[in-house]
Amino acid sequence: MISATRSILHVDMDAFYASVEQRDNPDLQGKPLVVGGSTNRGVVAAASYEARKFGIRSAMPMAEAVRRCQHLVRVRPRMSHYKAASQQIFSIFHDFTPLVEGLSLDEAFLDVTASVRLFGSPKNIAINIKQRIKDDTGLTASVGVAENKLVAKIASDLDKPDGLTVVMPGQYEEKL
Repeated sequence: MISATRSILHVDMDAFYASVEQRDNPDLQGKPLVVGGSTNRGVVAAASYEARKFGIRSAMPMAEAVRRCQHLVRVRPRMSHYKAASQQIFSIFHDFTPLVEGLSLDEAFLDVTASVRLFGSPKNIAINIKQRIKDDTGLTASVGVAENKLVAKIASDLDKPDGLTVVMPGQYEEKL
């Protein structure tokens, strides 16, 4: 018997632009890093998890970010590098399902309902996707698994970075 329940994954790369920069330049690993304009008049496009400990977030004015962390490392965006990494990641998604809805360079919804016959449970698919991303790109992703996009999106935010949260019907009150 085939279940009528849909299986949706929301895959969200962890601090994507900053993680690409840290991957490409090991000297940046472990440091509070932002990607954004080089002047104090710009904004933060992405903040590493080390920078987030200081309350620094995307879209924050650069001057405010520097005030919050005096030893903040600032890197100019390299969109071509982020796009290349994104293409690699989306190629992995398509190895598991043709039903991929990209939301940006670093996140997408995947409908894996019909993929369970080939790849196992939705949770196993998520585990395999996360591992392939790590092996192929050196980056981490957080994944939410649910029966609809809204809950999958919320679930992907519950265990960051490098998390995996499954929320199925009957677990909403407990997990959300």
